[in-house]
Amino acid sequence: MRRLQLRGWIAIGLVLCGLAIPWFLWADATVIAGLPLWLWWHVGWMLLASLVFWTFARRSWGIGIETDNAGASDSSPGGTPDAAGGESP
Repeated sequence: MRRLQLRGWIAIGLVLCGLAIPWFLWADATVIAGLPLWLWWHVGWMLLASLVFWTFARRSWGIGIETDNAGASDSSPGGTPDAAGGESP
């Protein structure tokens, strides 16, 4: 399941990267509300990218980095965690 989820996020990231540059609007001189259409494309793309990143951060942060047994041990060898989460001397 995690591997399928990782591949899905990779695909979404690649699509977002592909849509970052509006190749199809290079020859278009349309102006909307005083700004060129390609600029509005970037505004919409940034909103979409922000929403995708927010969703990724809420649902899948650490995927592909953390292992399934990452939370098995809270302390590192040679020390005990203190209240702030670090090791005490």
